[in-house]
Amino acid sequence: MAIRPRRFTGGGSMPLSFPPFTRAVKWLIIINTSIFVLAKFFESVMPRLAGYLDYGALIPAAVVHGYVYQLVSYAFLHTNFSHIFFNMLTLWFIGALLESDRGTRWFLQLYFVGAIGAALTTIALAYAGFLRLTPSTPTVGASGAIYALLIGVAVLMGELEFWMFPLPFRIKAKWMAAIWILIALLGSLGGGGGIAYVAHLGGIFFGYAFVKLFPYKTPVGRTSERFYGLRNWYYRWKRRRAARKFEVYMRKHDRTVYFDEYGNYIGPGKDDERDRGNGEHRGPWVN
Repeated sequence: MAIRPRRFTGGGSMPLSFPPFTRAVKWLIIINTSIFVLAKFFESVMPRLAGYLDYGALIPAAVVHGYVYQLVSYAFLHTNFSHIFFNMLTLWFIGALLESDRGTRWFLQLYFVGAIGAALTTIALAYAGFLRLTPSTPTVGASGAIYALLIGVAVLMGELEFWMFPLPFRIKAKWMAAIWILIALLGSLGGGGGIAYVAHLGGIFFGYAFVKLFPYKTPVGRTSERFYGLRNWYYRWKRRRAARKFEVYMRKHDRTVYFDEYGNYIGPGKDDERDRGNGEHRGPWVN
C-alpha cells in the first residue's frame, strides 16, 4: 500500500506498494520490537530478571491499587512473534495512512486513546464479572490501539479500497473494519480463547468516539488554541488600556496623540498640524 499525504474525501484504492515509515509509526514499531526482543533475551538468559517485565501487563486489581502506568505499559508487551508481527504490520499499513493524512499529534492521541480505552474497558468488565474476566487476569498487546486506528480509517476513509494481499481482491475500509469488529464481538462472547477480544472492543468504542468528536483537531490542540486566544485577548486589552492612559498623560502636557481601536499609535500626516508647536515640526512617535 502507498500512503498519499492528503485528506481523503472520496473513494479510491491503495496502489500495490509499501507505505512509508512515518515518524510516529516508525518509533512505535521500534519501541515495541525492542521491548519484545529484550523480553525474549531475558527469558532465555536471565529468567529471574524477565519476571519484572510482567509488572507491565495490565492487571485490573493492580491498576485499582495504584499501578496506573499499566494502562499504557501493557500495550508495549507481546507474548510471541506472531502477536507482535501482525500488530506491527497493521500499525505500519493503517497507522502510516492516518498519520500522513491527519498529522502526528492527532495520530498519537488516537493511538493512546485506543490503548487506554481498551484497558479501562477490560478493567470495568473484569470487576463486573462479564465474559469470564477476573481482576487478576493479565492482558498484554497493542491490539486495542490497533483497533482504534482501524475504526479511524473506517470512519474517515470508509470508501478507500485496500488490496487484501496476498488475496487477489480489494475491500473497502468500512467493510474491512466491520469484519474485524464482528470477529472481536464473536470472540469476546465465545470466551476469547486466550485473546483479549474485550480489549479490542474497548479500542473500537473509544477510537470511534475520538474520531467523531475530533475528526481533524485534537483536544490538546483545541485547548491550546483557546489558551492562546485568551492570552492574546488579554494582551490586546492591556495595550488599549495603556494607550488610553498615554493619551490622558499627553493631553496634560498640551500634546494630543491618537491610537486606533487596537492600541496602535496613529502618527501625524504630512500636513497634519496637530503635533506642530511653536513653529517647529515634531516627528512621529515610534510605537
